[in-house]
Amino acid sequence: MTIGSTSIKPGKRTVINLPVPPLYAHTSLAMPVHIVRGKKDGARLFVSAAVHGDEINGIEIIRRLLKLELISKIKGTLIAVPVVNVYGFINQSRYLPDRRDLNRSFPGSKSGPLAGRLARIFMEKIAGHCTHGIDLHTAAIHRDNLAHIRTYLEDQEARHMAHAFSAPIILNTALTEGSMRKALYEKNIPVIVYEGGEALRFNEQAIRAGVNGIISVMSELGMLPKTKSSVRTESLVAKSGVWIRAAQSGIFRNFTTLGAVVKKDQELGVITNQSGVEKEIVRSGINGIVIGCSRIPLVHEGEALFHIAKTRETGSFANTLKKFQQEIS
Repeated sequence: MTIGSTSIKPGKRTVINLPVPPLYAHTSLAMPVHIVRGKKDGARLFVSAAVHGDEINGIEIIRRLLKLELISKIKGTLIAVPVVNVYGFINQSRYLPDRRDLNRSFPGSKSGPLAGRLARIFMEKIAGHCTHGIDLHTAAIHRDNLAHIRTYLEDQEARHMAHAFSAPIILNTALTEGSMRKALYEKNIPVIVYEGGEALRFNEQAIRAGVNGIISVMSELGMLPKTKSSVRTESLVAKSGVWIRAAQSGIFRNFTTLGAVVKKDQELGVITNQSGVEKEIVRSGINGIVIGCSRIPLVHEGEALFHIAKTRETGSFANTLKKFQQEIS
């Protein structure tokens, strides 16, 4: 296996600093790539983080993953990229300096904008060597996500990986134009997205769940030995998600927690003016489970307040979530 100008032989482990376009001050930049190659062939899995530069939970997940002694027993190859969007990471920003979203710039191009050039480097130098992928994300700034997996359920191998990850919820999501998932789906490389926590903050539960989930997927792919003591969470599958938005601008008070099972028309919070006189009750438009919410009380009309996984099969979810959180703790 050769990445950049470096060859990695079976049974070897190395770190490659993959060059990316420099800053305008002529400061050189590189994308760090960790490769762990087993002595025997097997699945080749990439794990990427910080495609959005301010989503840092995944960086810590990869750091802990690479420290595990278990990784030395790998069959196949693990390619871990803690910071894909090095430009956004430096600036604590979701975006690149050209104000583009890297996850809407795939598969990229050789002569296009900076985002497209970075996407192309990732596609050709990293993903092109792999058979499977896990992309680690958090919610955007001032938002928080319950630990869950997003994938395209019609992709059978991706669905298999999603269930192996053992997060409380699997959310079916369409393949968005320009996303990494869509670009790799077209190359027959199944990818799942792990969501958990918020931007620019470490969330211990989300980090532990991410590490455990990746190990579980690697075991399912035959990259690591399975253990009899492994406990699997039976993921609830939601076929779609719905955003609940602010009907007016004001100060928002949230009555609802992440992971809450909600019913249609249930009160989730209230928006008031500064004096508290004018009120707008925020209600759920569907039956489902709260998987994302705003963490800032100052909202404008139309702003997303809640993300609800649409499902009626909520009867045992509270127990599933409780067990999952206990196992993580």
